[in-house]
Parts: sequence; structure tokens; C-alpha cells
Amino acid sequence: MSTEVLVIYYSRYGSTAALAAQIVRGINAVDGASARLRTVPTVSADTEATQADVPDSGPPFVTHADISECDGLVLGSPTRFGNMAAALKYFLDGTGSLWLSGQLEGKPGGVFTSTSSLHGGQESTLLTMALPLLHHGMLLVGIPYSETALSTTDSGGTPYGASHVAREQHAIELTEHEIACARTLGKRVAEAACRLRR
Repeated sequence: MSTEVLVIYYSRYGSTAALAAQIVRGINAVDGASARLRTVPTVSADTEATQADVPDSGPPFVTHADISECDGLVLGSPTRFGNMAAALKYFLDGTGSLWLSGQLEGKPGGVFTSTSSLHGGQESTLLTMALPLLHHGMLLVGIPYSETALSTTDSGGTPYGASHVAREQHAIELTEHEIACARTLGKRVAEAACRLRR
């Protein structure tokens, strides 16, 4: 049976989705590992607003069953004032039952983000996404400096997780360094999941 790493992301303009696709490639490059890609619904200030159970395009919405069944987890969000987007935070706030039952304890986790400006809060967003993973008892996986892209990038990429700097709102094309960091993160989480799987 394959070791499965769940990749959950929210993407407004496509940059975070592009990173997620590269993380999936990194996961799937590990023998015995496979990725399960999921997204979260948007949130609205309109308390009567509802969204279909299945998105019009892209991966399905994540469920608690997806989390219970995973051997590792990677979270992604665009940066919103140095923090994760409300849609991802809303989903995480609803995982109390999974926390109580310890569904993620001892499993590896990683994080990734995208932002439109070079100093737009990439690292603080990654750290804020890491906090719920720590509360769930997960083991954080980052990107080591043995990944040379970390030392040569002039765009995204941090030791805390993969990142992308769009510079313009709809610039979703990733640099070669951002791709390398995203694939490395996916690979490292998958390798850890394979080793730690009970």
C-alpha cells in the first residue's frame, strides 16, 4: 500500500496552485509515495453565501477523511498581511475533532506560500501555517540549505517552506529556483512519511 501525502491549498490567482503542482511532483518522485491534492472552499462575508460541494474545476475540496487517511500533510496558502488566507484558516479551525483523536500525531508536515511582493510576509505566513501543525502533533519538515536553490534564489524559497514571489497579481509562472524548492519540500515530506509510517 502506497504512503500517501495530502497536499491542501487555497489559491486565488493560481500561484499557490502552481506551487502545489510542483510539490505533488516531488512527492510522486519518491518510490512508494503518492500525493492526494485537495483545496478548500472560499469564505464570504455574506453569511448566507454557500458554495457547491464540488468545485467547478481543479481538485476536490478536502474532507476530514482525507486528513485521517494521510501519512503526511503539506499546507499552502497565499500571503494575507503576513498570515494565511481566511479560507485555509477557516478549514483548520474546524479540525478540532481530528486534534482530539490525534489523527496527525507523529506524521510529517510542511508548508508553502505565495505573495505578490518580495518582502510581503512569506516567512511569517509559513510560520503561522506551521503552528496548527504543531498543535496537531506533527513533525515539521523544511528545506535544508543542501538544496542549492535556497542560496541562489532571488525570488521565492525559504528554509521554512517553499514560496513564490509573483511581483504582479497574476504572475503565476514559477522560477527554476522556486520549482526546485517546491519539489524538494514534497520529496522530503514524502520520504519522512515513508520512514515514519506505522
